[in-house]
Amino acid sequence: MAAVWQQVLAIDAKFNAYRAPNCPQFRTLYIRRRSQLLRENAKNERDSLARKDYLRIRAQLLNARYGSPSFSDAGSVKSRSFSLRSISRNTAESFEPVSDGRKYHHRRHMSSSSLKHLYEGPMKHVYDSIELVPTSAAEASKAMAGGKSLSENYAFSGMHHIFDQHSATVTTVKFANDDKSRVACASVDSTLSICQVIPPPATVICMLRGHEAAVCDFVWSLSNDVILSVSLDCTARLWDVAAGTCMRVIRDGSEGQLLTCLFQPLNNNMFVTGNSKCQVQVMNMSTGKGYKGGSSKVTGKVHAMAFDPSGRILWAGDEHGSIFSFTLDMATGKLTKTHRITVSEGRPITSISARAWVSREARDPSLLVNCCLNSLCLFRIMSDDGALQLKRVFPIKQKTAYIKSSFCPLMSFRQGACVISGSEDMCVYFFDVTKESKSCVNKLLGHSAPVLDVCFNCDESLLASCDAQGMVIIWKREGKQGIL
Repeated sequence: MAAVWQQVLAIDAKFNAYRAPNCPQFRTLYIRRRSQLLRENAKNERDSLARKDYLRIRAQLLNARYGSPSFSDAGSVKSRSFSLRSISRNTAESFEPVSDGRKYHHRRHMSSSSLKHLYEGPMKHVYDSIELVPTSAAEASKAMAGGKSLSENYAFSGMHHIFDQHSATVTTVKFANDDKSRVACASVDSTLSICQVIPPPATVICMLRGHEAAVCDFVWSLSNDVILSVSLDCTARLWDVAAGTCMRVIRDGSEGQLLTCLFQPLNNNMFVTGNSKCQVQVMNMSTGKGYKGGSSKVTGKVHAMAFDPSGRILWAGDEHGSIFSFTLDMATGKLTKTHRITVSEGRPITSISARAWVSREARDPSLLVNCCLNSLCLFRIMSDDGALQLKRVFPIKQKTAYIKSSFCPLMSFRQGACVISGSEDMCVYFFDVTKESKSCVNKLLGHSAPVLDVCFNCDESLLASCDAQGMVIIWKREGKQGIL
């Protein structure tokens, strides 16, 4: 019955914005204490009906005391552009040639009604030409892993810690590479923070100050000694993690607001930025200058990017709902545009993640994409120049918020493969991408505002999630070890 106590905590969090409106510190302490008490009570054997009655009565009392909370009261999302036009025009699904002056590429338009049909209708014969089905060896592998189902494996025992050091929306949260204990956050309040979550007590190690506007994105270097951040102040900054100081400030050459950034996976002296002037730019970390031929235009503000593991293919998503693929010459830094696919006309792409293997039993190179369409989309990577094909759509709440998702970092011996996403309904969702029905294997409740980003540590023992009110929750997975 631990799930009932989690629902009780979710109700408390839902109404938390109404408690002590002039004292946010009290609200945070209240939720922490409630989480502790509910977690302790969950260990006691009690009648299940009594717990459900408590949940029902608690909900009635809070509704009677505060009224029914509106979504906007719970905390509105401050997007990277801080404005989003409502788009009512849908385009019919069609194919048309698009030329960049060198070769022709396919461009696919998918309206919101088309995506809805894909999710609700028979997608298998349309998009599942290559199945995500584990091999027969999966049964033996599943036994090696202890025989637990995917939903059992992604069960959580409660909140490990709650951070509230930021005074505004936390846009991004990321654990350090191959690290169980360090997590960093970026915020609209123009700062970044680095936190230690293991061993307890969890603490804020340092605050990185220097940006003059909202920090939209950041990334750890491969060795975790440098953090690259980008901001609406039109600068990228390189931070010395050990010293907590800024090493270099790089101003965008076109004076565009910088919205997203990435290190090249195999060469961290090379990084890429995307800006508000529709430009993708490859940069040299040592010199702070762009590479010749390393710049390319897309159709809108660049809100999300991802490399394939080799660092040879780059995908960029823009505010108009298009994903562009590029090939990158790692010797020269030159970008070559190869394909374009429009997920939904006029709906911003807010997150892109790439994965070469879905699980140990099924190699299926995939791209995970958030779009402001109330959907999380899974694409299959069709070629070595980044062509995509839509495979599956999962339901989340996302109309205006700049929400991110990711693949769970470890490939499991178990059947199934999991992805996680934030959502505007204040939940964290877990989906098994190999299931055609009932794909949601877990849902975490506890935030009191839209959940904007989610991230596991390297062994999946802890999960971090951040929201539009500036709260960061560290969740503890049941058991002490990561997935096999």
